[in-house]
Amino acid sequence: MSQQEQFSTRLGFILSAAGSAIGLGAIWKFPYVAGQNGGGAFLIIFLLFTVILGLPLLLAEFSIGRTAQKSAVGSFKAIAPGTNWYFIGVLGMIAVFIMLSFYSVIGGWIITYFWKVISGQLSGLTEAEYGILFADTVANPVISIGAQLLFMVITIFVITRGVQNGIEKTNKIMMPALFILFIILVVRSITLDGASAGVSFLFQPDLSKVTSNTILEAMGQSFFTLSVGVTGMITYSAYLSKEQNMPKSALSIVAMNIMVVILAGLVIFPAVFAFGMEPDAGPVLLFNVLPTIFSQMPFGMLFFATFLVVFLFATLTSAFSMLEIIVAVLSKGNPAKRKKWAWIIGLAIFLFGVPSALSFGVLSDISLFGKSIFDLADYTVSNVLMPIGALQISIFVSFKMKKSALYEELKRGSNLKYGVFQAWFFLIRYVVPVLIIVVMVDAISK
Repeated sequence: MSQQEQFSTRLGFILSAAGSAIGLGAIWKFPYVAGQNGGGAFLIIFLLFTVILGLPLLLAEFSIGRTAQKSAVGSFKAIAPGTNWYFIGVLGMIAVFIMLSFYSVIGGWIITYFWKVISGQLSGLTEAEYGILFADTVANPVISIGAQLLFMVITIFVITRGVQNGIEKTNKIMMPALFILFIILVVRSITLDGASAGVSFLFQPDLSKVTSNTILEAMGQSFFTLSVGVTGMITYSAYLSKEQNMPKSALSIVAMNIMVVILAGLVIFPAVFAFGMEPDAGPVLLFNVLPTIFSQMPFGMLFFATFLVVFLFATLTSAFSMLEIIVAVLSKGNPAKRKKWAWIIGLAIFLFGVPSALSFGVLSDISLFGKSIFDLADYTVSNVLMPIGALQISIFVSFKMKKSALYEELKRGSNLKYGVFQAWFFLIRYVVPVLIIVVMVDAISK
């Protein structure tokens, strides 16, 4: 790849890759899953699995991408020419196409709610009224499709501008802003009367709450929070120069992801407990429970609007990587083709996602395999395509790529000790595949 198609700085790469990983899994899913599984105990198990499952997979994708310096499909073709391993890249393209189709629906909800906050439509409602408002909003076809389209247009625009001027430059603004706004929200939340109960819930593990389901949920959450398995990190690391320290970058990305997860918990749980509400509200926690809580605070709607901006930034930075995976393959590293393919694929994803947007309203009666269109798309990616992709990546790296070449690649730009490399190789060859299979069996059996 040309220098034009590389990240200009290590910071730009880290922020972009962290932005890819930090999304709905960290800010939307983690709080309600942790709330349903005992808080602190779940957090500890999640952190453990992030280190032994998520981090090795992240480094595995980095190794593939920077070795070949091509798109996801091109990387597998370059490393294993004349074989069918490149279908891992094709599977990743399919996965992110479907994922972004329903991800953009949620992005549209965030944009819609931000407008409702700044226009004063969310002030002074009861919890029941917030629930009705959310149901009516997502059921409205004009609002749902229009907001989804706006979210996709923003995503497409950034991708058309390329790696440095689009993805990197935008993430350099959005990611620091995300952390600054998050810290403001944490300070507000933990200074509420009664907030200490929420802090204790998050940081004081109650081992009596730990069940086999808690362990499996934490394992799955660690896997999905880093967005590994869909070749996004292969795509981004292909834009990374050979002089950059990949192990250190991977650790930085994991650390930032963990930090966001903890910050999200510190925003939500102290506020939930301060107002005497339950932390296990489920997926509607952010759209039903949080507006109720914020509405009871001084300047509460201002803080809720801030939270929605954080949520939107995290969602967009993940969306950038999803669209980039496909555009990178189809444009074949040619900047002149990037704009065309970004618009073609972006609008195709939007159209494919329209049924998901309508599955809460005019298409709510349609059920496939016992699931709504939206839920089926989510299930297909999260429980089938992502785990299969991650399993294949772990097998490819540990059995197809030469061990000596892997060490040399990971050692470039770093002082990685061979003993540390051996530990990582053991995890990626023997431990990670077993854990992924356990997650898959558990997810499919539900």
